[in-house]
This record gives sequence, structure tokens and C-alpha cells, in this order.
Amino acid sequence: MNIDLFFQYVVAGITYGTIYAIVAIGFNIIYNATGIINFAQGEFVMLGGMTAVTLHSFIPVPAAIVAAVVVTTVVGALIEILFIRWLYKPSVLRMIIITIGISILIRETALHIWGEGVRALPYFSGSSVSALNFWGVFISPQVIWVVGIGAVVVALLNIFFNYTILGRQMRACSYNRDAARLCGINAKNVVTFSFMLSAAIGALGGSIVSPITYVQYDSGTPLAIKGFTVAVLGGLGNSTAAVAAGMILGILESFSIAVLPAAYKDAIAILILLGILFVRPSGIFGTTEAARLKEF
Repeated sequence: MNIDLFFQYVVAGITYGTIYAIVAIGFNIIYNATGIINFAQGEFVMLGGMTAVTLHSFIPVPAAIVAAVVVTTVVGALIEILFIRWLYKPSVLRMIIITIGISILIRETALHIWGEGVRALPYFSGSSVSALNFWGVFISPQVIWVVGIGAVVVALLNIFFNYTILGRQMRACSYNRDAARLCGINAKNVVTFSFMLSAAIGALGGSIVSPITYVQYDSGTPLAIKGFTVAVLGGLGNSTAAVAAGMILGILESFSIAVLPAAYKDAIAILILLGILFVRPSGIFGTTEAARLKEF
């Protein structure tokens, strides 16, 4: 393998790693606030992308993305209010079944609305054939948009959770929800906001990657599997580590094509997930607290 091809694989891995990290961050936001693993997170990504593509027929791309984020955020709030809020100390198994059911409901609704067609937004700048050449490594302009927006999202989330009142309230609920209630924090509203924030990030991610990966009614499920793998790999609840874990998974998948048929690429995520769950359930960057899911 020559050096140019090596770095080409690295660039592809970073691109897909950024996508997986965005999905994993959505998992972590809800897990931190509720202890719930939301398997409908991939559907937020799909819903954002499909809505943005539809709205782009009437309004410019930036406005379509903003509107898609708003619509998906409302869907996230409705899901929490209708299906989650009324539950009292549900078991992990019950929550897994509920969120899987929600994902199926969203997916089948999307199939009814949009059909089986594959859709995509146009490239934000340049085109699919106008790749930039950096010392023999070709990088699509959309890749720069994806990585750049992903980095901004991570930075803004760090600021939000560390320096805003609402962000600190969410962190307090993640540590001890009963103690947070005693301090006057409305835990129910915090949980609702966590679903809204997770849905918004998923919708933004689905919109910015649709020019590269395309989007259809069932594209959320594989992304949910990859995002969950990255969340576990980085340590559940640790969004910063999810970025590093996303890069690891993305690069491993990218290089796997050099030695395995492309059809086996998705199996890499499953093998990594099984290996982590058997060897280190807390994740590479996690602590034993990140593995508390087993205790519910």
C-alpha cells in the first residue's frame, strides 16, 4: 500500500468516524440524563436528512436544514412526552423494547411518507467530482463541511454542559436524579430537553452527511448500530471520548476494505461491540461507572 492510498483511507475513516461520533453523542446525551439507551437515535438522523431533502424543494439548503432540525426536535420532544415520561423506574429491558418499537414506528412512517427512494441534499460547496487535492490525497469539499460542523457541535456541547445553567442541571440529573430534584431541578423537563437536544444533533448530522451517504427510510438502523458501538467503545456517557472512538471505528472500517470485501465492512462494528461487551463493558475510555447499565 503506497502512502497516498494510506492517507486516502485515513481521510475516509475520519469522515465516517465523524458521522458515527455524532450519532453516539445523541446516545450519550439521553443516557446521561435518563440512563436510557435510545435505539431510535438513528431514526432521528434519518428523519433530519429526509425532511431537509424534502424542504429543499421549496427553500434554500441552509433554511431546509434549520427547519429539519426544528421538526425533528419537536418529534424528539413528543416521543419523550408520549412514551417515556409516564414510566416509573422502568427496567432496561422494557426501555430497550420501547425505543426499538419507536424506531420501527418512525421508520414505517417514513416509508409511508417518502417511499423506498434514495435521496440526498446537494453538496454545500463544489460537487461530487470537484475533490480537493492535498499532496496526492483527494478530499471532497463536503467532507470538510462534515468534519468542521462535527467539531463545532462537540465544542458547543462542551461549553453548554460546563458553562450553562441548563447544561449543569442535565449533568446533575445524570449523577443523581433524586438529589437534583431535592435541589429544585425539574428532572422531567430536563429529560424532555435531552431528547430534544439529541434529536436536534441527530437531524443536523443526517442533513450534513446526506450528500455523501445519501438517505432513505431505513438508513437510520445501521447508523444506530454504529453509533451505539462508538458510544460503548468510548464509554457510555462520555461524549468527548465518543469522538475518539468514532475515529477508531471509522478508520478500522476504512482499512478493512483493503483486506476484506466491502460487504463485510458492517461486520466490523458488530465484532468490536461484542468484543467490548465481553472484555471491557465500560469502554476503552470509560470507568466502571460507565458500565452501570448492567445494574438496572
